[in-house]
Amino acid sequence: MAETFNDDKPSTAQPNSRRLALGIGGAVVVLVVAAIWLLSDDAPQETAETPQAALDNAPTLQELAEQAPTPAGDDAAPDFSVITAGGGAFTLSQHLADDGRPVIVNLWASWCLPCREEMPAIDAFAAANPEVVVVGVAVQDDVVSAELFAEEIGVTYIIGFDEKNEVNDAYRPLGLPATFFIHPDGTIAKRHFGLVTEESLAEDVSQLFG
Repeated sequence: MAETFNDDKPSTAQPNSRRLALGIGGAVVVLVVAAIWLLSDDAPQETAETPQAALDNAPTLQELAEQAPTPAGDDAAPDFSVITAGGGAFTLSQHLADDGRPVIVNLWASWCLPCREEMPAIDAFAAANPEVVVVGVAVQDDVVSAELFAEEIGVTYIIGFDEKNEVNDAYRPLGLPATFFIHPDGTIAKRHFGLVTEESLAEDVSQLFG
C-alpha cells in the first residue's frame, strides 16, 4: 500500500517564524523609543566633561609654565656660558658676581616667527632700561642661521648661541620664545612663554625688581 501523508499536521516552521517576527518588531520598538528619548530634553546635554568643553577649558602655555617646577628643581637659575655675536662670551654666574644687575634671558630661534616679531620690542626695552641686562640666546638652532637672523634683525642687546644645546636642556622651555627674569642673587623671578612687548617687560621689571 502506498504511504500517505497527513496534510492537516501543523507545520513546525510557523512558530519559529512568528517568534522571529516578534523579535524584530520588539527591537524596532526599542530603537524608536531610544531615538525619541535622545531627542527629548531628558537626554544628557553637553557638559564640561565633553571633549570640546575640555579643550576650551585647557590651560594656556603660560598657565602651565606657572605651575611647572623651575628648571633647576628650585628657584636657582641654571648657570650657562655662551659665545656671543662678535666673538665675545657671556657667563651668567660671572655677570651676577661682577656686575650684579638683574638679567632677562630670552630664548629664541631663527625659525621662530614670534621671536622675529618680539625682538625689536626687546631691543627697545633694553636700550631704555640699562639697569637690566638682556641676553638673547639662540636655542634649538643652527649657529650660522641664528647669526644671520640676528644680523638681519639688527638688535643691540647681547646675543648668544647655544652651540651645545646646554642652555635649552637646562632651562627646558615649553615653547619659543621663552623669557626668564633672574634676580641679582641668581634666582628665577618669573618665566614667560610666548610673546613679550616693551610695555610688558617694563611692567614685569618694575614689579619683580623694583
